[in-house]
Amino acid sequence: MNTPKTVAVIGGGPAGLMAAETLSAAGVQVDLYDAMPSVGRKFLLAGRGGLNLTHSEPFEVFVQRFGDRRAQIEPMLRDFGPDALRAWAQGLGVETFVGTSGRVFPVDMKAAPLLRAWLQRLRGAGVRFHMRHRWQGWSSSEGVPTGLDFATPAGRVTVQADAVVLALGGASWPRLGSDGAWAPWLQARGVDVAPLQPANCGFDVAWSEHFASRFAGQPFKSVAIRAVDASGRSFERKGEFVATATGIEGSLVYAASALLRDEIAKAGHATLSIDLLPDRSFEQVHAAVMHPRGSRSLSSHLKSRLGLEGIKAGVLHEALGRDGMQANETLSRAIKALPLRLVAPRPVAEAISTAGGVRFDALDAHAMLRALPHVHCAGEMLDWEAPTGGYLLTASMASGIAAARGVLQTLDGRVSIL
Repeated sequence: MNTPKTVAVIGGGPAGLMAAETLSAAGVQVDLYDAMPSVGRKFLLAGRGGLNLTHSEPFEVFVQRFGDRRAQIEPMLRDFGPDALRAWAQGLGVETFVGTSGRVFPVDMKAAPLLRAWLQRLRGAGVRFHMRHRWQGWSSSEGVPTGLDFATPAGRVTVQADAVVLALGGASWPRLGSDGAWAPWLQARGVDVAPLQPANCGFDVAWSEHFASRFAGQPFKSVAIRAVDASGRSFERKGEFVATATGIEGSLVYAASALLRDEIAKAGHATLSIDLLPDRSFEQVHAAVMHPRGSRSLSSHLKSRLGLEGIKAGVLHEALGRDGMQANETLSRAIKALPLRLVAPRPVAEAISTAGGVRFDALDAHAMLRALPHVHCAGEMLDWEAPTGGYLLTASMASGIAAARGVLQTLDGRVSIL
């Protein structure tokens, strides 16, 4: 570019950091602002159980995970997809491996070493970090934005920049910095923002006090779930999930959460069907239930013939009651397809990620807001969602690169700015 440019990146998550890396590599002066005392808070939290960077499945399968937003996300992933992410990590000295599930992890499973190496590279490239700077929107003169306002421990600060990348996250885990406060500020400037909703979330179930007190925190292992919405969309998968005091959560539930959340929004509730013994046919289950049990109790009979005990037996009692448990046909069908009524998704602050956000129609081809020239958006604050398994992180980083490249193209004059 002909003259030195400065870009403000607001948000120190993976999308913001990747935008900063791309911009600084192009010779742009980058100032990165974040409300928290340090960057990458949610990134580090995600790595506590082993940092799932991406997924190794074929690209065509990978992009299908983005559902209705595939058309918008796929071009970003073609520029920076799972293979590119693994190569990028290797460039930071972090080797990766593919787990038995196909998910990709650092060899040491930790997030902190990767983040440290990343920040060292960024500082070496001249990126300046401004912590405890909470963005408050724009200062303005007669309705025209004149600067970026930040609340800091030292008071209000107004910043000027040639361009801005907003990578503010959604509204999940607000204690880590992403609280969705940006949504009304953008809407007030004419940006179309879809309501923020929980994604990869748990759901409320009206458990009895007895069931909740006895089984909260226990897993449903080796089960399958099935859900069908009013329009015929369906989800079916094997895995495991966990009962909570208020309902259910866990990887298998998260995978179905978009369908379940949307069905609750339309119908007021959703029904999840649980197959407690997915490796046995209904005929096998029914034959075992009907087998003479002599003097044994029903609980002992189900345990010995089918291995049903603990939380699986508990949820059958919860759903069927005493009379239903004694009806052999009813019991057999419930073991293979136990209906569970979900009444609400858990609050967005508890969700792993967020659906909704800046609609893609509000952006031009360079991830720049049509209503706010020189302001680009990236990451989870965009209106897309994906399941856990590395898809969220990969797409967030890819979108950071896309936004940064959009900045470079608009700043050097190859694209006219309206």
